[in-house]
Amino acid sequence: MLLLLFMLINNIAIFLFAPEQGVLIYGTRNELLFITNRYMVTSEQLFYQLNVTLKYFAVVPVALVFFLTTEPGEFASSLNTIKVHFKVAYAVSLSLRYIPDVQRSYREISQAQQARGVDISKKAPLRARLAGILAILFPLVFTSLDKIELISNAMELRGFGRLNKRTWFSSRAFTKWDYVIIGFCILCILLSVLTLIINNGRFYNPFV
Repeated sequence: MLLLLFMLINNIAIFLFAPEQGVLIYGTRNELLFITNRYMVTSEQLFYQLNVTLKYFAVVPVALVFFLTTEPGEFASSLNTIKVHFKVAYAVSLSLRYIPDVQRSYREISQAQQARGVDISKKAPLRARLAGILAILFPLVFTSLDKIELISNAMELRGFGRLNKRTWFSSRAFTKWDYVIIGFCILCILLSVLTLIINNGRFYNPFV
């Protein structure tokens, strides 16, 4: 539901701030509805925004499944295995581990603020709900900054980054299927680049 709401808001924002983006991309103009001199509904713009929506449908669910089913420590060690610097890999691992903590802190602060009388339910006026959300977000930001400083101090005290290499508590060796998937991804990238070269930078243009 949140994904659908986000895509709706994103499409509205695209049309408000870039109503001619589809015309610029595809190089033609097929006007369907005249609104004002700036805002006109065109087939190119609708097709462009349809492609943007399909990208979200294709990428976001896969990314969510990946992050929900992947152990952050193993993911960081895998990044280090493919020659990503261990500091970058560890930063990614910390980010993934930190998401549940932020969600937990948000719930705790929200419940504490509601116990103090802050109303963020649908029955409250919009202004009151916005004020209530701000009353939750500000403590959440400061709490998160405190945790970041705590983690940073702990890493510094333990000498993180003093050596050029590090070992990992949990890691998995590459299997033949890993190499098959990597080869398949490289093949898909090469085919995509070849298609873009042949079609002058577009996978598909129905307006030519």
